[in-house]
Formats: sequence, C-alpha cells, structure tokens
Amino acid sequence: MVEVTCSGLLFDLDGVLVDSTPAVARVWTKWALAHGFDPEETVRLAHGRPSLATIRDLLPNADFAAENEVVLRGEIEDTAGVVPLPGARELLASLPPDLWAIVTSCSRPLAEVRLNAAGLPIPRHLLTSDDVTNGKPAPEPYLKGAALLGFPASKCLVFEDAPAGVQAGKAAGALVVAFRTTTTDGELETAGADWIVRGCSSLSVVESDNSSGSVRLSLKV
Repeated sequence: MVEVTCSGLLFDLDGVLVDSTPAVARVWTKWALAHGFDPEETVRLAHGRPSLATIRDLLPNADFAAENEVVLRGEIEDTAGVVPLPGARELLASLPPDLWAIVTSCSRPLAEVRLNAAGLPIPRHLLTSDDVTNGKPAPEPYLKGAALLGFPASKCLVFEDAPAGVQAGKAAGALVVAFRTTTTDGELETAGADWIVRGCSSLSVVESDNSSGSVRLSLKV
C-alpha cells in the first residue's frame, strides 16, 4: 500500500470510471472497415485521444468535421454495455465535489451520455475535447482541468488508462496513477506512469479536507 496526498484529482473517463470498450470498438471498427483500414489497429490508435486527431492521422485529406460527426454520432447512439468500472461509484461518492474533475477526450455530449448510461454523476467540473485546442498527449487538457479546480497541475493526481493520457498528465507536471484496464503495464511504464493499479477498487480515501484542498489516498499497487 502507498499513500499519496494531493490537492485535486483529475480522472479520465473511458477505461478509468466507465467501461465503454465494446461500444468504442464497435463504432471504430465500422468506421475503419468503411475506409479500408485495419479495425484492430484503428481501435488501438483511437484509444485515449480525441476522435478528430485519429481521423486527421488516418485521413489527412478528408472532410474532418464530417468524418468526426459520423464517429461521434455512432458513439452517442451506442451505449450497449457501457457500465461503471468496479469501485468508480464508491470512490467518487467519497470525494468532496470541488476537489475532483473529469478530463476526457470525449466531446461533452458523448461524455454526458456515457456518464448517464453508467449511472455516474455529472461532475461539477467536466473538461472535454470541446474545451481544448491540443488534446492528449499534449498537456493542455490536464493543465486546464487543474485550473478548473483552482490548483496547479503539480498539486494534482491524474488517473489514466491510456499511454496518451499518461503522457498528457506527466507533461502537465502531475503525478499519474495508471489503471490496468485497457493496456499493458509495459506501455504504461514507458509512458511515464508513477504507479500502476488495477482500477478504482484499488483506491481508498484515507482523509479529505475540502477547506484546505487536501486529499490523502491509499493505493494498492
């Protein structure tokens, strides 16, 4: 067990709080096949990044907005199997609302749809791909997420499951707890994760003080 004290907690959404992997795979597989790409590689590339960034990489001469709308609409409409990951609901309920935020590569409509489908609360602080210019692995999402809480990123703890997200958190100056939900320990270590745990069920709040902005967590590594 490791104890870590921070001022704010910044959670990725998919693969950290919500299991949307089947829905993501279905939508991106359909899109990949329509464009002649390898579905497995496309799904891997898309994970943890804004959908627009993946489309730009794969179809540099496409109508990005139109292609992104196809993917976004597919993801919003496909919520089958979208569920909370073990321990997510309990962990969020134990945290002061002003001391945590969700920082996701989803658009705001998609993030809200997935939170609702999983039965998780819409947080007081929610930062999405609609709020940034440079998405993960750039540091901008986590720098802005920390600013929403009123803290520097260096005082925050980031929770991620994708290498791009781990890189974003580290680039912002935060400590990063990586979850083993969607990728290998080796990839998470290479990306710079400070600790690797199974998921939210491996975390517990030891002490929290909303007035001073302090949370002490226990991590089962």
